[in-house]
Amino acid sequence: MSRELSSRTQEKRANATTVAGDGFISLPTDLRSIRNVQLNTDPITILKYHTVEMLGKEYSTSGNGKPRGYTIIGSELSVRPIPDTAYTLEIVYGEGIDSLSDTTTNNVILTRHPDAYLYGSLSNAYTFLMDEARATTYDGLFTRIMSEIIRDTEDARYGGVLSMKTTYRGK
Repeated sequence: MSRELSSRTQEKRANATTVAGDGFISLPTDLRSIRNVQLNTDPITILKYHTVEMLGKEYSTSGNGKPRGYTIIGSELSVRPIPDTAYTLEIVYGEGIDSLSDTTTNNVILTRHPDAYLYGSLSNAYTFLMDEARATTYDGLFTRIMSEIIRDTEDARYGGVLSMKTTYRGK
């Protein structure tokens, strides 16, 4: 399920402080995807994502200043220009779904959508038992639940009524 879902309930915020002269910041260990990176300055500065190659071309690695771009290298965030002072960085990111175990007996999907686990488990069980008809039935129910979770996430993230704004400049 974790591979297919990026639910808004899986979004987190983390703050990090840059160090003058160091362009690398450790990423949270549960990070799966990044939605936004910003400097909490006045005004707020949204950092632009670049590939590793483009970050080096776009921003000189020899000059220090207020970071404006970033990329991901391994488990670190690389910012450019290299910070000239300490900045508070805010990262909005998606985390994976916690796997269930003896020590982790609950997660966001089990709490909000327990039927996803039920139908997914039944689909796999009947597949293992080679009962194709029942496996197909529960696979269909599982697929429907997953689609509903994804739709609910998208509705919450992008929902709202569109409003058209017109600019009328008088005669």
